[in-house]
Amino acid sequence: MKSWWRDRVAYQIYPRSFQDTDGNGIGDLRGIIKRLPYLKELGIGILWLSPVYRSPNDDNGYDISDYRSIHPDFGTMSEMDKLLQLAEKLDIKVIMDLVINHTSDEHEWFKESRNPDSPYRDYYIWRPGKNGKKPNNWTSFFAEDCWEFDERSGEYFLHLFSKKQPDLNYRNPKVIEEVKDIMRFWLEKGVAGFRCDVINVIWKESLANGRKRFILTGREHYLTNDGTHEILRELRRDVLSQFDCFAVGETVMVTPKSAFDLSDPSRGELDMLFSFEHMDTDSIIVKWFKKRFKPQKFCEVIAKWQTALEWNANYFENHDQPRSVSRFGDDQNFHDESARMLCVLLLSLRGTPFIYQGQEIGMTDFDFTSMDQIRDVESLNVYRLATRLHIPKSYRWKMILRSGRDNARTPMQWSAGKNAGFSTGTPWLGINGNHTKINVEAQDKDPNSVLAFYRKMIRLRNHNKLLRSGAFRSVEISRKLFVFERIHDKEKITVVINFSGNPGRYNASGKLLLSTYERIDYDGSLAPYEAVLLSGRNEG
Repeated sequence: MKSWWRDRVAYQIYPRSFQDTDGNGIGDLRGIIKRLPYLKELGIGILWLSPVYRSPNDDNGYDISDYRSIHPDFGTMSEMDKLLQLAEKLDIKVIMDLVINHTSDEHEWFKESRNPDSPYRDYYIWRPGKNGKKPNNWTSFFAEDCWEFDERSGEYFLHLFSKKQPDLNYRNPKVIEEVKDIMRFWLEKGVAGFRCDVINVIWKESLANGRKRFILTGREHYLTNDGTHEILRELRRDVLSQFDCFAVGETVMVTPKSAFDLSDPSRGELDMLFSFEHMDTDSIIVKWFKKRFKPQKFCEVIAKWQTALEWNANYFENHDQPRSVSRFGDDQNFHDESARMLCVLLLSLRGTPFIYQGQEIGMTDFDFTSMDQIRDVESLNVYRLATRLHIPKSYRWKMILRSGRDNARTPMQWSAGKNAGFSTGTPWLGINGNHTKINVEAQDKDPNSVLAFYRKMIRLRNHNKLLRSGAFRSVEISRKLFVFERIHDKEKITVVINFSGNPGRYNASGKLLLSTYERIDYDGSLAPYEAVLLSGRNEG
């Protein structure tokens, strides 16, 4: 089947925060339908929906209680069908989040499994304690222990994430068959694939104690092992290969080698994956402890992954990451300039680019002032843990400000009006105060806006085969500069990026295709945060 997903630009929607149409303060499917023309004008060809399934929302939909039902907050299945139909008319492919490492503890499978005699008991990982202690010493991704005791069962269940997200047991063949049926259900409805949540942790090789670590004790027993590879090949063989679709995996703690094995086309597992190494270049051990951002390290990691994999899923922000213009640019002194620069970098790399809602207008990190405004379960857990560890209050708050997931979850800023045009009711999460300046309505007709530039850059990529499929070659990486080429046969495009708020210089020849400063020619000088594209002959 044709790899159409290589030629398209993807856009992630976090439905709770995209567009509310019924005034309950929560985004919905009708809001997404309403904004499909906006996405089409932007140049989007793939739409990734974060979970819209029925869920108690302990982790905002990543705790699913019914995989075949739409959460009432978002709408109905008929509205989901309408979204798929209208998106198809606009030639926008829709992919769903596939969350299969765990379910909600309110899923019928889990509720049944609490009975030790139930046929669903083995759908999850239940174990008795050991000498009055938990089954092992593992710790979770959400700053908790990994085991929760259930009084009714008299045993513990495993949860690598929230205690309301019990892990599925893939040693039970019935679980895999259930997952296959769920995938077929959505593919037959017309979805074009899946973003597979934390897909490389689904197989637990053993439940032995792990080597004690600062984070994720026990991870050597479940990270990217043979069992995971076997499951992915089975899902490809029995389901994905029967449809014109693709699968992109969220993969934690992968190396270029393990990532290549997961996405190598000859192995028949994932089509591409999200890795995190470039997103960890400003962190110390874990994301909650930040260090000064160094563009050189960031760009070196990007260049490494560009050549390590046959095809990359490129991104700079998503629902779990802070806003890129605040993190990798300068949202105070050079907001528009650095937002445009990051746009050029993202859309010039080899691979499928994923834009997160609001990135195209340069939305920034939140401007909350207290923990009372935070809704994210991970941030709340981390703050409580930091309190128990006696980390000073001012530093705890700094941790949340710089790394909390609510940074990217504040509602989409459509206008300067009430609630940023997101809702007529009270939004489920606070609106960033800068929506009066940074919003779609203000940028829509401004030819010099960040939004206008995204439209231009996406249009250039969509119509330039070299940008879509050419090889990648790194030329120079320094403290301020990132220079690389996209090449095919005798043609090349040179991308020159100034990752600095100071002027720079790089001598390069070629016809100027595009500049973030709208100049008409290139003389080797670079303005702050400027990026240029030059076309020429490949003599290498």
